Amino acid sequence: MFDFLEYTFNQRALLAISVIGFSNGALGTLVVLRKHALVISALAHTLLPGIALAILIFGGLNPLVGFVGALVGALVVGLSTVLVARVGLLDDQTALTVLYTTSFAGGILMLDRIQTYVSLDSWLFGNILSLRDSDLWISCAVGFLVLVVLARFRRSWILFLFEPSIAASMGVPVSKMRYLLTGLMVLGLVTSLQAVGAVLSAALFIIPTATMLQWVRSPRALLWGSGALGAGAGMMSVALSNWLDLRTGATLILLLGTGFLFSILLRMGRG
Repeated sequence: MFDFLEYTFNQRALLAISVIGFSNGALGTLVVLRKHALVISALAHTLLPGIALAILIFGGLNPLVGFVGALVGALVVGLSTVLVARVGLLDDQTALTVLYTTSFAGGILMLDRIQTYVSLDSWLFGNILSLRDSDLWISCAVGFLVLVVLARFRRSWILFLFEPSIAASMGVPVSKMRYLLTGLMVLGLVTSLQAVGAVLSAALFIIPTATMLQWVRSPRALLWGSGALGAGAGMMSVALSNWLDLRTGATLILLLGTGFLFSILLRMGRG
């Protein structure tokens, strides 16, 4: 039953998806409490234009080109959104909608200009089983960085989320925290590409926290619980994908979504 653990690529996949699931699930607590679910969904759409531009510049697609392209594309749009919202008298979601739809349209046109055949299947839908050692190290490094930032500034994050005006009066750099949160979301999205792909990457942030909110209210319990749920579902998805010959990324999101629906049903049953 557990023969699949003998293969190195499955061992890498289990480690990577547990790290990605935990760090993104934990970070999802800030995303959901900040009411940025639609924001991170929109940011996920900016990964494709970045990849398309990188293909045009470098003449092909490999893991490094895809990673750098997606990172730069999402960072440019994400950080520009915060700036445009400040100077353009717009809310974040309006500014992001303008920028991400414009960049996505540009990405479609750039893909039309690519002369050679490039398969985007694994970038759109994920393929954690094809992970290389270098990809694993990047995932672990980003996951560790996200968790360190969350833990190091835990008090500032709580004030930023619930009482931004009080946070500013207490010396918390609220504006910089907005840029930092955007940067962390982008890093998390880019590492999610290997696990679930650009199409489903936002769900890895949102669903674990949405599920845990049905059971806990403490920010600390919500953060660690969301991380544990993301990691646990990730490891289970690798096992199921081997046993049933399923796509790992889609299996992961389906598991999380099913858990959320059961939580809602149980909550309704409790009245």
